Amino acid sequence: MKKLAVIVPCYNEELVIAESYRRTREALQKLPVLTEIIYINDGSRDRTRLMLDEIASSDPQVKVIHFSRNFGHQPAVTAGINNCDADLAIILDADMQDPPELIPSILELQEKEQANVVYCVRKSREGEGLFKKVTAKAFYRMLNYMSDVNFPLDTGDFRLIDRKVMDQFDRFQERGKYIRGLISWVGFKQIPFYYEREARIAGETKYPFSKMWKFATTAMLYFSKKPLRLATSLGFIAVLVGIILAVWFTLGKIYGFSNAETGWTSIMTSVIFFGGVQLLTVGVLGQYVGILFDEIKARPEYIIDEKKNF
Repeated sequence: MKKLAVIVPCYNEELVIAESYRRTREALQKLPVLTEIIYINDGSRDRTRLMLDEIASSDPQVKVIHFSRNFGHQPAVTAGINNCDADLAIILDADMQDPPELIPSILELQEKEQANVVYCVRKSREGEGLFKKVTAKAFYRMLNYMSDVNFPLDTGDFRLIDRKVMDQFDRFQERGKYIRGLISWVGFKQIPFYYEREARIAGETKYPFSKMWKFATTAMLYFSKKPLRLATSLGFIAVLVGIILAVWFTLGKIYGFSNAETGWTSIMTSVIFFGGVQLLTVGVLGQYVGILFDEIKARPEYIIDEKKNF
C-alpha cells in the first residue's frame, strides 16, 4: 500500500492549527492509502509549538519538526520534503486557503493520469485584496517571460509530488529556493488541478508586501539571466544616446542651430540618464553577486531543534 504525507509549514499559526489538523485528518481518513502529516514549526513565537507537540503526542501519524528559529516558508517546505519517506507528498499551508478536502480528488487524478506532479491552479482567490490579486497575476506572467523555464500560471506551493520528484528535489543544493519553480524545472509528467482558493480561516497573512517582493526577486534571479541582458542592453542604449547627443551638440555648435552652451537642461538630462543606467546596472549585478555570496558560504538552509514521532 502506498503512503501519502501532507507537509504543512507553520509560523505563528496558533489560531488555525487545531482546525487545520481536524480538517486534514478527516480528509486523509477517506483515502485507501497509509497517511501521515508532517508539521514544520518555522520558529513560531506563539503557542504553535506547544499545540503541535500536543497533537503529536495524541496522534502517532503526526510528525513534527521544530526549527531553531524562523528560517522562512521555503526552507520549511524543503525540510518537510527532505524528511519525508512517503511515496507521495502534498504541500499544504496551515491557513486552509488551500482546502484539505481536495486531497482525495487530487490523489484520484494523480492515480488516473499516473502523473509525477499535480499542481493546483487557482481559478479564484477569496479573501485577498485587489492589489494582491493584480500583482500575483502580473508576477507569474512576468516570471514566465523572464525565465528560461515555463511555469504554470496562478499556482502556489499547493501540489502533489511523487517519490521520483522528491528524490530529485533532495539533490538541490541552492539555499534560496523557489520551490514551485524547481519542481517545474525537474520535469516528468505534470498536470493541473483547478480549484477555488478560500480565505484564511483565522489570523493574518505571513506574506506582506516586503516578503512578497523578496520572494519574487528570488524567483526571478534564480531562474533567469535576462536581468543581466537587460542591464547590458540599457548600457548599450546609454552609449548610443551619448554618441547621438555628442554629435548633435557638435553640429549645433558648428551650424548654429543649438544653443546648449547657454543652458544646463541638456547637461542635467544626460547626467541623470547615464547615472540612472549605471546605478540600475550595478544594482542588477549586485543582486547576482549577493546570491553568489550566500551560496558560496554553504550554510545550512535550516537548523532543526527537535523532531517528534520520527
